[in-house]
Amino acid sequence: MNLHNTPNAVRAAPEELVPSRYALKVGDIDVLVVSDGVLPLPTTMLAHNAAPADRAAWLNDMFLPQDAFDWALNVVVVRSGGQTILIDAGLGSDPNLNLPRAGQLIKRLEAAGIDLGSVTDLVLTHMHMDHIGALLVDGVKDHLRPDLRIHVAAAEVKFWEAPDFSRVSMPPGFPDALRAAAKRFTKEYLNHLRPFEQEHEVAPGVVILRTGGHTPGHSVVRLASGSDRLMFAGDAVFAVGFEHPDWFNGFEHDPEEAARVRVRLLRELAETGEMLVATHVPFPSIGRVAIDGDAFRFVPAFWDY
Repeated sequence: MNLHNTPNAVRAAPEELVPSRYALKVGDIDVLVVSDGVLPLPTTMLAHNAAPADRAAWLNDMFLPQDAFDWALNVVVVRSGGQTILIDAGLGSDPNLNLPRAGQLIKRLEAAGIDLGSVTDLVLTHMHMDHIGALLVDGVKDHLRPDLRIHVAAAEVKFWEAPDFSRVSMPPGFPDALRAAAKRFTKEYLNHLRPFEQEHEVAPGVVILRTGGHTPGHSVVRLASGSDRLMFAGDAVFAVGFEHPDWFNGFEHDPEEAARVRVRLLRELAETGEMLVATHVPFPSIGRVAIDGDAFRFVPAFWDY
């Protein structure tokens, strides 16, 4: 299956006027970035350690509202060496959270002509519910392969046995929802889990590496083919993190370590020039990183159309 040529694509419904998928090549590897929708969250989640005036100034400079804004939710599908790999699985549908514009992944995969049964491997950057949720939607498991391999850091699975939320800064209800989703996911998919320690090659040129920080087992995925490189950074990088990598995101379980990881990865990306995609950088989230004084600058890729 070539992710650039999906003859079974379903015509977009009227409410799908905004593009929700974007395809590119990384050498011989096919990559498809799919939007799972947007997640409205309070702007304090961007930087709960920043002075309110500094946060307000950044939002003003970015022409964003001061109280809440829409966080992108991006998922990636990769085709390499005869394997079809889904990297993260979106939010799903938790009725208690009332987030109707998120959790779009299943219908958008269908619209792209991607059958859930064709997915051979699932890679999880971590087990927050906006990365595992679609797997918990009623009926989804029935469409997955019985031999589906789910790659996740062993430290991440261990963490969710008794998660520590003492250093996060989340809206009410989120910690309980995160615990419940991770517990249910582990129970339902235990036999599919393929834990790794620090690094694991999932398919030719597709390597998952544990970074920690955001969660103890948080990982990034690096794609390499020929001279082309791309990193899916999961939640290591947020939109505000280029200019202010030391600002703490409310979902980070170890904020100081998350900031160190963020700076290290951004420096690597700036040095290598490889492409970046991240879960919460606005769709299609494809770009490169440049050094900008003591901080960084995101350089969006030119759309190919």
